[in-house]
Amino acid sequence: MASAVVEDYDYIVVGGGAAGCPLAARLSEHASTRVLLLEAGTDYAPGREPPEILDIFAATAYADARFIWSGLKAAYGPKPGNEPDQRRRVRYPAGRVIGGGSSINGMASNRGLPSDYDGWAASGATGWDWQGVLPFFKKLETDSDFDGPLHGKDGPIRLQRYAPERWPGFTRGVMKAIEDHGWSNIADQNARFEDGFFPIAYCHTDTMRMGAAWRYLTAEVRHRPNLTVMGGSRVDRLVFDGVRCTGVRVRGPDGDREIRAREVIVCAGAIHSPVLLMRSGIGPAHELRAHGIAVVADRRGVGKHLMEHPGVNFGCFLKRRARLPAALRRQMFAGLRWSSGHPGCPPGDMYVIPTNKAQWHAIGQRLGIIMMWANRSFSTGEIRLTGTAADTPPDIDFNMCSDERDMVRLVKGVKLLAKLQAHPAVQDNVEEVFPISLSDYAQKLAMHSGWNAFQTWLGAQAMDASAAIRRTIIRAMIADSPTVDDLVNDEEACRAWIRSAALGHFHASCTCRMGRQDDPFAVTDASARVYGVEGLRVADASIMPSVPCANTNLPTIMIGEKVAAIVLNHS
Repeated sequence: MASAVVEDYDYIVVGGGAAGCPLAARLSEHASTRVLLLEAGTDYAPGREPPEILDIFAATAYADARFIWSGLKAAYGPKPGNEPDQRRRVRYPAGRVIGGGSSINGMASNRGLPSDYDGWAASGATGWDWQGVLPFFKKLETDSDFDGPLHGKDGPIRLQRYAPERWPGFTRGVMKAIEDHGWSNIADQNARFEDGFFPIAYCHTDTMRMGAAWRYLTAEVRHRPNLTVMGGSRVDRLVFDGVRCTGVRVRGPDGDREIRAREVIVCAGAIHSPVLLMRSGIGPAHELRAHGIAVVADRRGVGKHLMEHPGVNFGCFLKRRARLPAALRRQMFAGLRWSSGHPGCPPGDMYVIPTNKAQWHAIGQRLGIIMMWANRSFSTGEIRLTGTAADTPPDIDFNMCSDERDMVRLVKGVKLLAKLQAHPAVQDNVEEVFPISLSDYAQKLAMHSGWNAFQTWLGAQAMDASAAIRRTIIRAMIADSPTVDDLVNDEEACRAWIRSAALGHFHASCTCRMGRQDDPFAVTDASARVYGVEGLRVADASIMPSVPCANTNLPTIMIGEKVAAIVLNHS
């Protein structure tokens, strides 16, 4: 909205993402509360969103440089022992646009399991148990398929699923294999928590994404005189008077300036929230001093405990009849939640999803992927500063599969993928099946350009025309070196492939985690207040004590809703 700039607010919300948008919208429902929402990326007014971020094909927006942070790269595999770190860094597309990750992600809308949130409460996040978070999951949603006491019917985010009769050939084949291996259709993954397969809940219609920005920051909400939304406004650092946060230093369209507030709430995401805190003097003291940063609060957990869902993929070159039909834009339709049975791991700790199209380009249209990941992971990594300038990308290290429990379960998952791909219902829909990871060349092809469109079209025509050419291209440019049989018959080869090929699913979390006051690695309390300072909260995926058995979009929106209620109840 257009308004005169006010230099003093009740609340400054830093980051207009999946948590920041609902938080600002809910806080501004109180007419006497002055709220400023700052977003580093572009703020698109309702009805003016680019088609790329409205698109329900999951790989469109994050392949567009306009909507992501530039220069972010992450190391995924486990850290080497005493050897030099030679791990490959992979581009990490974090949302830099109004709506944040909810404007570029895959839109999967699952909550996880009650045990996830009961575990949060047990670790010190009092009030964040299943019964404590369920009202806010219900508040945010309008479920178009299911009723009952576990579902919301009048929230901003509309959920829908694709019925089995709409699933394309490859998806139907994989789900038939899953069913024949003993799992049944539980239909509603958000209300039934046993193992089984289901149509995945998504926050979109058949034609348009339901991102947090345009569902919470509607034209009506933006016309509130007590709400100001400022796009293109990057917060360089938080401002303190002693240990009280009094505002932010912003670099925006009108230049650099300081804006004051009674309270600042950081919603910049699991990557950028800890970075902002560290640049501002909150973090591990020895690391801050090494960068010449004056220490405001020594909090060892800032940037630590980084969690994700580690997984690996099998690629499949699809027969023509199995490919995604033109009438469908969405490429993922169904998933499987299953239990590894590994000691110490909760039920429902693993996940499988077939995708009926790998990328936007012509080769991607011919590739299906069977994705498998540890839905409840144990490995943790960290985010560290590499410099003090606001535009210096941090070092992102997921350290995946460093915990043996994750490695053992992924090995077991690879064996399951091998069984699924060998099923006649899958083989009837594919020409080739092969282990696949995100190569540097695949990353380059994933970016939208006319040249990429042309060369992938040319390659796709050749692959369709000749089996020999197809196999040559797959082996030389797409597939990883081990075969499926290699992975099944040689556990060390399987482990080596997992170490090199494991990737996350853009579910970064836990880098400013909630916990008890006597926990030296906790960053916030259960009210999202940062320990050791005043006037500052964090509210996004970074405060999760552990990553839930879920895509993080819906849990992050829930965090925005719940923290808004906490703030207003304490006001």
